[in-house]
Amino acid sequence: MLIDAHCHIDMLENPETYLQKQERDGNITIGMTNLPSHFEMGYLHFKNLKRSRLALGYHPLMVEENPNELRSFKKYLSYTSYIGEIGLDFSRDGLGSKENQVEMLRKILECISGERKIVSVHSRRAERELYGLLREYDIKNVIFHWYSGPLGLISEIESAGYYFSINEAMTCSQNGCAIIEKMSRSRILTETDAPYNAKKDVSATLRQVGMSEEQVKENFYRLLDGIKIK
Repeated sequence: MLIDAHCHIDMLENPETYLQKQERDGNITIGMTNLPSHFEMGYLHFKNLKRSRLALGYHPLMVEENPNELRSFKKYLSYTSYIGEIGLDFSRDGLGSKENQVEMLRKILECISGERKIVSVHSRRAERELYGLLREYDIKNVIFHWYSGPLGLISEIESAGYYFSINEAMTCSQNGCAIIEKMSRSRILTETDAPYNAKKDVSATLRQVGMSEEQVKENFYRLLDGIKIK
């Protein structure tokens, strides 16, 4: 069983074909969405699947151009146990909308605080700020997707009970390998981030980091412990 904890299935060329194959192969796939309206469009396609789920997202780089979807986020919050992709992006792409991102993220975190959800977060160039907000709102069951931040923050993230999802692209760079090496194996999940990531072979990721499918499965089910999956 392969686990893809972060995949933008709705952005794939043939999402239904992809999902059907993952189901037949017995793999677990968590589909991210970039906006609540995307979740609304995709939800029915996932409703009756056994191993694939759709997450409710509000991507930080989509906030400025789509400021009016918070009502939809609240509407669909009870439809799924997965939240993502949410977070902050202070890279060159997102620095201009920094204040809007933080404002919206606070509203999102206020909505999910106290909820039993699995939360996949985007943290590019905003790792410390995001971590601080997650702790401020006491958000649990968080997965830092494609982490690229400071090595020194990794142990703090793990101490909070959070996880990381890694991909093949990370194993192909010196910085990515250094980051993965710093992570506890008990806190690692796998992802593809397809279609935004060309290097997305989960089996190759496992080989590169010396982990088994069973180890990742154990980590994933530990994260899900006590949560009613929808």
